[in-house]
Amino acid sequence: MGSSRRSSNGRSPLVNQQSQITSFFTKKPSSSSPSPSPLFPLKSNPNPNPSSSSCASPTTPSPLQGKRKLTLPIPTLVLKKSYGQEVVDKRVKVYWPLDKNWYEGFVKSFDSASGKHLVEYDDGEEEMIELAEEKIEWVEEAPARKFRRLRRFSVVEEAEKEEEEKLEDLESVEDDDSEDEDWEENVDKGVDEGEDVLEDMDLEIEEEEEEEVVVGSRRGKASGKNKALSRKRKTSDVVKVTPSSSKGSKNVVDKRSVNNKVESAVNGINGKEPVTTNVDCARASNNDNALLCGAADRFGQREAEKFPFLGRNRKDVNGRSPEDANYDPRTLYLPPNFLKGLTGGQRQWWEFKSKHMDKVLFFKMGKFYELYEMDAHIGANELHLQYMKGEQPHCGFPEKNFSMNVEKLARKGYRVLVVEQTETPEQLEIRRREKGSKDKVVRREVCAVVTKGTLTEGEMLAANPDASYLMAVTESFQTAAYQQGKHTYGVCMVDITTSKIILGQFEDDSDCSALCCLLSELRPVEVIKPAKLLSLETERVMLRHTRNPLVNELVPLSEFWDAERTISEVKRIYRNMSSSPLSSSPNGMGAHENNTSEEDGQRDFLPDVLYELVNLGENGSYALSALGGTLYYLKQAFLDESLLKFAKFELLPLSGFCDSTQKPNMVLDAAALENLEIFENSRNGDSSGTLYAQVNHCMTPFGKRMLRSWLARPLYHPESIRERQDAVSGLKGLNLPFVLEFRKELSRLPDMERLLARLFGSSEANGRNANKVTLYEDAAKKQLQEFISALRGCESMARACSSLGVILENTDSKLLYHLLTPGKGLPDVDSFLKHFKDAFDWVEANNLGRIIPHEGVDEEYDTACKQVHEVELKLSKHLKEQRKLLGDSSIDYVTVGKDAYPLEVPECLCRSIPKEYELQSSKKGYFRYWNPVLKKLLGEVSQASSEKESKLKSILQEVDRRFCEHHDKWRELVRITAELDVLISLSIASDYYEGPTCRPNIKSITSQDDVPVLLAENLGHPVLRSDSLDKGTFVSNNVSLGGPANASFILLTGPNMGGKSTLLRQVCLAVILAQVGADVPASSFDLSPVDRIFVRMGAKDHIMAGQSTFLTEILETASMLSLASRNSLVALDELGRGTSTSDGQAIAESVLEHFVHNVQCRGMFSTHYHRLSIDYQKDSRVSLCHMGCQVGKGSGDLEEVTFLYRLTPGACPKSYGVNVARLAGLPDDVLQKAAAKSEEFEMYGHIKQSKENLSGNLMKKEAALVQNLINLVLENKCDNNEGVVLGELNGLQNRARILLEQN
Repeated sequence: MGSSRRSSNGRSPLVNQQSQITSFFTKKPSSSSPSPSPLFPLKSNPNPNPSSSSCASPTTPSPLQGKRKLTLPIPTLVLKKSYGQEVVDKRVKVYWPLDKNWYEGFVKSFDSASGKHLVEYDDGEEEMIELAEEKIEWVEEAPARKFRRLRRFSVVEEAEKEEEEKLEDLESVEDDDSEDEDWEENVDKGVDEGEDVLEDMDLEIEEEEEEEVVVGSRRGKASGKNKALSRKRKTSDVVKVTPSSSKGSKNVVDKRSVNNKVESAVNGINGKEPVTTNVDCARASNNDNALLCGAADRFGQREAEKFPFLGRNRKDVNGRSPEDANYDPRTLYLPPNFLKGLTGGQRQWWEFKSKHMDKVLFFKMGKFYELYEMDAHIGANELHLQYMKGEQPHCGFPEKNFSMNVEKLARKGYRVLVVEQTETPEQLEIRRREKGSKDKVVRREVCAVVTKGTLTEGEMLAANPDASYLMAVTESFQTAAYQQGKHTYGVCMVDITTSKIILGQFEDDSDCSALCCLLSELRPVEVIKPAKLLSLETERVMLRHTRNPLVNELVPLSEFWDAERTISEVKRIYRNMSSSPLSSSPNGMGAHENNTSEEDGQRDFLPDVLYELVNLGENGSYALSALGGTLYYLKQAFLDESLLKFAKFELLPLSGFCDSTQKPNMVLDAAALENLEIFENSRNGDSSGTLYAQVNHCMTPFGKRMLRSWLARPLYHPESIRERQDAVSGLKGLNLPFVLEFRKELSRLPDMERLLARLFGSSEANGRNANKVTLYEDAAKKQLQEFISALRGCESMARACSSLGVILENTDSKLLYHLLTPGKGLPDVDSFLKHFKDAFDWVEANNLGRIIPHEGVDEEYDTACKQVHEVELKLSKHLKEQRKLLGDSSIDYVTVGKDAYPLEVPECLCRSIPKEYELQSSKKGYFRYWNPVLKKLLGEVSQASSEKESKLKSILQEVDRRFCEHHDKWRELVRITAELDVLISLSIASDYYEGPTCRPNIKSITSQDDVPVLLAENLGHPVLRSDSLDKGTFVSNNVSLGGPANASFILLTGPNMGGKSTLLRQVCLAVILAQVGADVPASSFDLSPVDRIFVRMGAKDHIMAGQSTFLTEILETASMLSLASRNSLVALDELGRGTSTSDGQAIAESVLEHFVHNVQCRGMFSTHYHRLSIDYQKDSRVSLCHMGCQVGKGSGDLEEVTFLYRLTPGACPKSYGVNVARLAGLPDDVLQKAAAKSEEFEMYGHIKQSKENLSGNLMKKEAALVQNLINLVLENKCDNNEGVVLGELNGLQNRARILLEQN
């Protein structure tokens, strides 16, 4: 075979890594050595042209030649025909032997000097070729299909040269630990002789998108890193599957039939249901996709044949079928016969996969993460990876793309299981030799499980400052509780990126109002729940108030722990940490470890929050159980210990089930958050047009997160509100220049809260950070760079806060004084920063990727450096001695390759060289020697240098440990910076309001007789920004609710589109802003704090929860009636619209009466039931108002309404709905009929009302007449004055006759 090989293709020789990886999952053939494939295997040619045939081995061009095709030797029997100018503009087909296909184009021009023609192919690429030397055909018809040409060297030939490459480039793969036992077996030939020729082609997509390099260059052009990558993973034999693929074979395969074949293997596993296969990526509308469908068809057939246990007979690892109540779909039973037929590598992969069928395996092999079988379909479909050659689905990507790809899959709802190598081939060989192990595959272990809720880094995560909460929820399942309409919930919310844990337990009503509020505020991305324990109502609520979270069901008790086991596990974890210097906790854990009392003994190793929940007994058990479910789940992801070590525990504020005077915050339930559009708008669910977007001018991501929490829970106590108002005011006026400089400094900061959490977490050597894991990227350098970034960030925050302290001269704000005074709110970190500043050069460390400590910082390192220096002094002394001995001062040490310190001696002194000198090397005019003394010194240098390097490697861990010792200081610094950032944001927000702004006057309620008040003059809209409206566009209004001189409720009527809903929203939003501490868009604003805002607005249903529009409306109203207090604010918009007029009006009036007479809270009630205005026109507790308008005559005598948007005293006589129909463009004839019907209905209503009024008056007169008759009888029953009695009876008779005539 040697003589028949072609010349080098220009690539550096290297072991065929892809062949090795393929053989890892290929069973060893029975034959001892497969015969090499011919250069072009004999097979049927798919090309319709009968002249296409196999040809001799051409010469492979170098990759630098790009797409130069091979020049084929023409048999001597074939006469060459010359072509010239006459063939210009003619269409031609040119055969490319390695693509084994014909490509069409046209002859663009002719170069007479070289005798070559310029051919432009149909895909737009050009090539100078000599037509007489090519296999061509002339065509007349238009081009039918387009292919993109690839490298013109044979893939199969590379397989033939594999053994030679292994010998030539053995050194280049020494750093790759991917050589398992299976890779040493015979590799695949690369092309099966029975396969279609088109399967050997690597077709590119039509669009020239710059895609990520995951498996090397596909067109042969590579340089630098890309060239090395292309050596590692050949792609000349891969099939590209992406949604935009547009090229393929001529064979069209039905996409549906392929899906049916693949479905049995991949449907319902890997964390998404159903799992989209590679076939779904192909677009069947284009015939060029047939190659993709053909590849998927092969995979589907293979999976159906080889893996029958994935189909109908599927069982879990315990042998249970899906019909079994205890069936576990996360696992898979592997038949023994199947396992016997696997290689070591296959068995290892299937052992991991069978235990994690709900996850996608990232299987580490050397420097690459590989995806096999059903996981490969997901990699091709979701990550746009390329299938590798062979019948087995297989794709992968290099280690450097791990973060990007794992984040992509996690964001799309997949669970990713990361299987890392924990042993190198050399370590495997030592283990086999020393311990007698028969293993032939390197060890691999599960090192991470990555999901939506456990992502800690990534580009998309960095771009989104919002917290991604992982939420565990459990519930009391006592039947008696449900009969009483109450739920008891235990919840645990964890933000992995910031190590924040929120725990809570609360009772909820039958509608789960508090749980709805929590879900709407936090929007968890992942949910953990005990299997089959949550009530149906809870399941519906979690479906309705979340945004497609990843849901995990754990087995109760064994996986979703109870409170007792949770506390036991937490104590065990903290006890194991107690010996570490980092055992302290920001919540006080460890403060009582040395005490001996019984109470302190119980508190050992527990943070304050957990200790408090333990003491609550049954009232904290469900919260602790939720924590247990979370910890079990995070334990599988290797995150439990690193999370607990530096966790920030918080207790969840109770949502409306305790006395409002005990609550520090206003409550905004789910309906209020959604209807007022606090965080998400109703159009597309993003933040544009929301209150959060209006006031969010924060410069830092951690400031943005704090602002969200402030808006979700505004302050309630007047003193706290005034304190924050003082701080907001203190950041304006004279202090503005310093504030702007502070914001400029903050703009350079990374997300310090998340960065610190990552650093604290990485200090634990577990998961992918474990020392045993083999990683090829410089993980230590990346960790060091993050550490330097954290130091610089902390320095910037400390400097910025210190500089901002000058504003205290111009403000009396207690809050600002607390935040900006070192030693009070602001932690004094200067001494810590100075320690790290003096310890090493930050710039040098960041550039070198290693810490070189300054002298005096690390004693052991200084000792090692001293030893090296002493040996170097000995070498210098020895050099002087040798110069003196030989009498030549030009003698010096040189370094040649790996040889250090040989003496370089001029050639003229060679006769004076002592006998003990050993010649090492020479160059022209010089000889290089070692001597015994020099050898001894070299040994000392080597030992001292090794000791120095060893100390350097431990420096980063030591510095990181010292940094983490003060984690509470760094976190407090971040919190202070975030709070200042939010306060500044609130102070800036008022600049964007339209119209006047003011500081709200917060009034305290000193006694029960005080009536809560809300008075606003010239109230504008908080969200409509001045930069999007013309000046004076928005109509401001005066609103008066409560107080001694005003009604507490406004009954609001007016025309459709008159601005009623807008007024309700702007009042509620202004109250929220006032209690957050910000200014409001008004001339003046007096407010008694509101404990809770209730909003019923808009028409919507919840079909998935089985709730109609009207039921949804009434459920929200029922929550208001049960939870509203005297200090609440109620906004009801058109209650009762979802049912008949009579029922809706009856419900609206009853609800209004309850709020006015029973609750006596402040509120606004907009309605189109004008009867309510009549009923309450004399009630002093209700103010009748309407949105002003002017009514005129338009075309066709239709009413034309001009909206004034002004809140006007009095009721509006009608709603003018026909006017809105006119604005909507209804046909004139429809409008005319509608106007006539409206007048008819109104007239009927007036007549009916008049009759009701008249009937009422008659009844009063009749009652008076009867009463007079009774009185007459009673007064004269004993008298004998009959004449008088008869006269009075005659008068009563006449009055009765008149009443009868009126009836």
